Amino acid sequence: MTTTPAPRSREERLKDTLARLETDVDLWVASQGHLIPLSFLWDGAAVLVSTPRASLTGRNLLADGRVRLALGPTRDVVMIDGTAEPVDLADLPAGTGDAFAEKTGFDPRELTRPYQYFHIRPRRVHAWREADELDGRTLMRDGAWLA
Repeated sequence: MTTTPAPRSREERLKDTLARLETDVDLWVASQGHLIPLSFLWDGAAVLVSTPRASLTGRNLLADGRVRLALGPTRDVVMIDGTAEPVDLADLPAGTGDAFAEKTGFDPRELTRPYQYFHIRPRRVHAWREADELDGRTLMRDGAWLA
């Protein structure tokens, strides 16, 4: 029998969520019923991903920027609903392409197939481990972190 930890406070969940955004390399991206794993970079305000512009995910995000992200295992999940904005390579802030490549081990700038970057701005963030953390799982609402 496994022992489950005590439910975390909102402050603990926020700290754990921000740590996961800083340290995890991959997440799940869901757009218009399509789900794929992508590597990402968190800049403190938005998630940066890159995918082939002509891929189903690329086309979905260009057509309708609504997106859902998932990080972590099923018993320590972070769900993010956000809005994806396309960012061309020339418009990336200085050093961002290098930071993305360093963190993810993947550099879309070196590929011949055209890749599109997307900044995903969180609108809602939920985090929970078990049923005892369902109450209070909302950490962000309408793009603002909850106190």
